[in-house]
Amino acid sequence: MVRRARRIHRVLAETYPDAHCELDFEDPFQLLVVTVLSAQTTDKRVNAVRPTLFAAYPDPRAMAAADRETLEGIVGPLGFFRAKTESLLKLSAALVADHDGQVPARLEDLVKLPGVGRKTANVVLGNAFDVPGITVDTHFGRLARRFGWTEETDPVKVEHAVAALFEKRDWTMLSHRLIWHGRRRCHAQKPACGACPVSRWCPAFGEGPVEPEAAARLVRTEGRA
Repeated sequence: MVRRARRIHRVLAETYPDAHCELDFEDPFQLLVVTVLSAQTTDKRVNAVRPTLFAAYPDPRAMAAADRETLEGIVGPLGFFRAKTESLLKLSAALVADHDGQVPARLEDLVKLPGVGRKTANVVLGNAFDVPGITVDTHFGRLARRFGWTEETDPVKVEHAVAALFEKRDWTMLSHRLIWHGRRRCHAQKPACGACPVSRWCPAFGEGPVEPEAAARLVRTEGRA
């Protein structure tokens, strides 16, 4: 199991040498906010509102004092704008009150913040602070099960099961590569099995088209719009 899992990761590293977080950010606060906003929408849409959002509210103190209606107008294109506005106001206020306006660099502190779970915390730790973390989003969980690494569906259990197969230093990049593969080839519906570089080690081979030309038509050059 461990040998096969690490072989898959090596091939994915060769396939996606530029894999990275597809949310744009300039500092830990921006990454924390855009990750919270990315729930139930796409990274591309979040990236589109990011410049306007942080031009108006560049730090937690500014965002905590934001006019609710104005903030709702900025995040409106992302859907669920009232709930997301509420999350940003509470999150920013907690950063000011509990962390002097700084994003903490510890998992146990991040998950205590309003609207922040382990997935968001691991995104921030791995990409803003270089602290290894596994980000179990829908793509990661799906691929971990298809590869036979775990049968768990609970994200925390998936995280722990996969973490046991890899060196800690690889966790963040493993997350990026699985997410890229899930967005570009290993789709939830009709995975591009015949155009998959790790198909020989995948127990789920055949869930999608195996004929190369048909599979190639399913491959995307970038993540979901």
